Amino acid sequence: MNAERPNGRGTGDEVADLARRAGQLAGWAARTGFALGRKLPGVETAERGVRQVERQLLTELRRRLEQVDDPYHAALTAASAMNRAAPGTAEATVTLVPARDNHAEPLRAAMAELLNHSIGFGRDRAREYFYAIILRQLTPDEARILSALSDGSPFPAVDVVERTGLGGAGRVALRNASTVGKAAGVSLPDQVPGYVTRMIGLGLVDLDEEVPALETQYEILLTDESVRDAEKHIKRAKFVRRTIHISRLGAQFWQACDPALQPRSFG
Repeated sequence: MNAERPNGRGTGDEVADLARRAGQLAGWAARTGFALGRKLPGVETAERGVRQVERQLLTELRRRLEQVDDPYHAALTAASAMNRAAPGTAEATVTLVPARDNHAEPLRAAMAELLNHSIGFGRDRAREYFYAIILRQLTPDEARILSALSDGSPFPAVDVVERTGLGGAGRVALRNASTVGKAAGVSLPDQVPGYVTRMIGLGLVDLDEEVPALETQYEILLTDESVRDAEKHIKRAKFVRRTIHISRLGAQFWQACDPALQPRSFG
């Protein structure tokens, strides 16, 4: 749906184009291991250029997304209009009784906006809206991580917990440390545990059991600075090994957003 906005621009098309351009940079860097070539002459300068362009694109993309189909934004800017049902659509539109000063409360107006969206959305449009909301919540580093996970490969993950007297696990000092950040070439390696935790919360990444075939990667992960630092803050450390991989939702989301694929049209 590429309806023109009052300013004369097709905002939906612009957002899609920005998403493709930003995704191409993030996906290319993660897939080619761009960060691994830093020792080559000129590569560090080139990488800074890529990072700067990527940040500019993603900043603009986030700004545009915040103006596209955002119920709270719509409620704040057009709450009064939402109080009136369109002619002939009274039974199909949620209307509000003004709370005070003849204006609807923003939260109630935003909920009404969502309910009104649900009336006219088909399956594809609802999916596009859902994916747009997820996309708005991702950081550039998280986009890189998702790209690195997109082929289905598992990566080691470790929780650092305090060992109890009976050999069990007590307080968690660090959760979801993983080598996936280095593989993806993230800008903030120390934030990888938080990135992974957030992506699990969004349903894009699943936790699974330890994979013995990744033993070497687990050993490398245990030398990671964030893991070593967490280990210093507890008396007796226990390392709980797991793996992370892209979830079913994550794979569907990536399929819809992958900049390397032809964009699909939504009804």
